[in-house]
Amino acid sequence: MPLIALAIACLMLVTFCYGGLCAASPFGTCRRCNGFGFATTTDRKGRPKRGKSCRRCKATGKRIRAGRWLYNRAQRIYREGTH
Repeated sequence: MPLIALAIACLMLVTFCYGGLCAASPFGTCRRCNGFGFATTTDRKGRPKRGKSCRRCKATGKRIRAGRWLYNRAQRIYREGTH
């Protein structure tokens, strides 16, 4: 029984920490372009150069976190349902 309680406590701690992270910093770096906003390629000599703009983040280098996206969606549904 104490093992289940410990697992539940750890899960709640992780959930609350992620919720705090989403509240404090709702945007994270884009995983596709690593926050650059564009893909990096190399020229024929092997030097890095700027590639195409990232379509996933629309060249901003930022993306909305999954938890914040869920929170925004829940708030929108609640607002539409009460008004």
